[in-house]
Amino acid sequence: MTYPETLTWMFGRLPMYQKQGKSAFKKDLTNILAFAEVLQQPQKKFKSIHVGGTNGKGSSSHMLASVLQEAGYKVGLYTSPHLKDFTERIKINGKEIRRDFVIDFIEKHQVFLEKQALSFFEMTVGMAFDYFSYEKVDVAIIEVGLGGRLDSTNIIHPELSIITNIGMDHIQFLGTSISEIAKEKAGIIKPNTSVVIGETSTASKEVFLAKAEAVNAPIIFAEESESVFLTSDLKGDYQEKNKHTVAVAVESLRGQGWNISRENLQNGLSNVVANTGLRGRWEILQKTPKVIADTGHNEEGLKIVLNQLKGLHATKLHIVLGFVSDKNLDQLLPMFPLEAVYYFCSPNVERGMEVSILSEKAKIHQLQGDIYSSVKVALAEAKLNAKPEEVIFVGGSTFTVAEII
Repeated sequence: MTYPETLTWMFGRLPMYQKQGKSAFKKDLTNILAFAEVLQQPQKKFKSIHVGGTNGKGSSSHMLASVLQEAGYKVGLYTSPHLKDFTERIKINGKEIRRDFVIDFIEKHQVFLEKQALSFFEMTVGMAFDYFSYEKVDVAIIEVGLGGRLDSTNIIHPELSIITNIGMDHIQFLGTSISEIAKEKAGIIKPNTSVVIGETSTASKEVFLAKAEAVNAPIIFAEESESVFLTSDLKGDYQEKNKHTVAVAVESLRGQGWNISRENLQNGLSNVVANTGLRGRWEILQKTPKVIADTGHNEEGLKIVLNQLKGLHATKLHIVLGFVSDKNLDQLLPMFPLEAVYYFCSPNVERGMEVSILSEKAKIHQLQGDIYSSVKVALAEAKLNAKPEEVIFVGGSTFTVAEII
């Protein structure tokens, strides 16, 4: 198979949460355990750090990878979803997995994948673990896909677990309360393995303490640690807490004997984009008029992004907005500014919310704007309308941002 043919098979033949939503979500680890057996347990052949949470786990994973690269380690990084190309999901020292490895891996295991009916995410996790083992990384940063307890990544035994925070997202899979969601996220806390918690509420903290005690895991709450001023090339306001969580995680790793200096920490945080290729986090795509893109897509994430937009004090704000179909618009739309001009669109994925539905809901919440046939068309119109001193924001979904990067 060619690389495009391989991707077509991967995306089309097998269930994929990013395309199909709930129907692709599996309730156990049977498949990934069977696949790991076929692959000769690659996840046991390298050290790892497991990163979960509702918001910030992707940014935190990239930050930590960058810091460890600055410290001289060969660092694998597994994250999801990708923005432009599948290979973004699996990197070593910022370099994406080779396309020929992807092709060969799928061809070699295609019969098993078909027979076992692995999901897209399950096979991708297996591929990442196999690649990191093959390339003999010193450590791999593994981002949880969804939840934690039953996520396919949760067959690793990491050096450290990190849970950034808990919010009300993916409630159709994880539960309808903070406590229920926290229990799923806490599933990555492993016996006798330290865990760093970024942010807590009363409900989530009780869950984390109980799980850590049950498995004798040392637990560190970043919010109880003294904050130290650190700069980063990631400029979203929400990155402040992510930076602090990563700094606390680095201190924990130092305590385990990892050789990471203060200079490595600061240099890593200052060069996340250059070291790892991370994109779409408060990314300035154009300066005049200013065009900002951000992948924040749930209540907690959007609230911080919209507050930062408000702080720009733009004379007029143009918002290119598109969501996926499982979002609760009655929860999200009231956060958006009434005075902005809206350009409603739908991201080009199967789960993309029909733009007519978004437009009608927006009218109910008194958000004014027109419908556009695609994200790119909507952005082009916003650029035509915006004066040099005005601001254009593109967001609502990772997939909305992906189309214009």
